[in-house]
Amino acid sequence: MTVMPATMPPLPRSRFAILYADPPWDYKGQLQHAGVGSGDSGGAVRHYPTVPLDAMAQWPIDSICEADALLFLWSSNPHLDQAIDLGKAWGFSWATVAFVWNKLRTNPGFYTLSQCELCLVFKRGRIPQPRGARNVRQYLEAERGVHSAKPDEVRVRIAEMFPDQSKIELFARTHHPGWHAWGLEAPQS
Repeated sequence: MTVMPATMPPLPRSRFAILYADPPWDYKGQLQHAGVGSGDSGGAVRHYPTVPLDAMAQWPIDSICEADALLFLWSSNPHLDQAIDLGKAWGFSWATVAFVWNKLRTNPGFYTLSQCELCLVFKRGRIPQPRGARNVRQYLEAERGVHSAKPDEVRVRIAEMFPDQSKIELFARTHHPGWHAWGLEAPQS
């Protein structure tokens, strides 16, 4: 069994049907730039420790999953292929794009201006039952907040779809009612 790095708290002993994760993607130290002469506007490495895909893939996330579970996994656009690999490494099968977040502001990009981020969904076993709302929309618009923070609305929508299941947010920054939290910045539950 793979051991979590000393910098990460131990995984909980409980099992969960719904996992929600925003991994600390490694950009190899790359910083964001706002244009010629503007200097850098930050980057993941300036805000939290990033982890390479091969290391995250070894983490025993499957040890906290129920037999029937879903993984909602955020991916920055440059990491889309790695996100699919990570979901599979953690014992899930690729399903679809769960949410498309329009941040209402653009970031520079190498090809087009970056404005949206994707939350993918992966499945282990069957879709957890009982189901809640079946009319939750995939697309949402919400202003971008502090670096890497995701809109609370996504967590709310997931809870509407799966109100009765045990839920955990991986790499969480705060604790939210009805959710367990795991990560460097979150109170442990």
